[in-house]
Amino acid sequence: MAGWKDKRRVLQRYDLTADMYEERYREEQGAKYAAALENVKLAGKRVLDVGCGTGLFFSQVASCASIVVGIDISRKLLIKANSAAKRASNVYVLQADADYLPFNAGSFEAVFAFTLLQNMPKPKETLEELKRVTKPDGKVVVTGLKKAFALDAFLDVLDGSSLHVSSLVDRDDLKCYVAVMSCQ
Repeated sequence: MAGWKDKRRVLQRYDLTADMYEERYREEQGAKYAAALENVKLAGKRVLDVGCGTGLFFSQVASCASIVVGIDISRKLLIKANSAAKRASNVYVLQADADYLPFNAGSFEAVFAFTLLQNMPKPKETLEELKRVTKPDGKVVVTGLKKAFALDAFLDVLDGSSLHVSSLVDRDDLKCYVAVMSCQ
């Protein structure tokens, strides 16, 4: 039950900050998106944005992906994400828990989880769920905030999954590590 209590606190925190989220994090999130997209090709792919927040990432990927689905646990963030989704005909949002994604196995070619793992009670299990919904030849991209994870702790979380790290970005201009992983 501690897991749900932790998630509920996260949900409440993001519901409270939904109105100022984009103003506060737009630049930081944009840098993460750029770093992640350097190593992932999305042309014609089905993309899942887990923990999509207000939908800032949608504008980065909607024009090249075949479909983009954003999920978040925060209803108030999703209200804003829904507005962002309406700017493109191939973007959809829904409320869901990252540990129990409502999709069949192998539904997406690319799964992104920005600023998510440090909010999850069992991040290694979350990674397994992200892998489950990713096609076998797909990519899973996650970030870990540097203030929440030392590099070795972040790598330990990644190593504890059955995903294989194909690139890791650790630049001074980023407040997080960006890992691109494959399912094989």
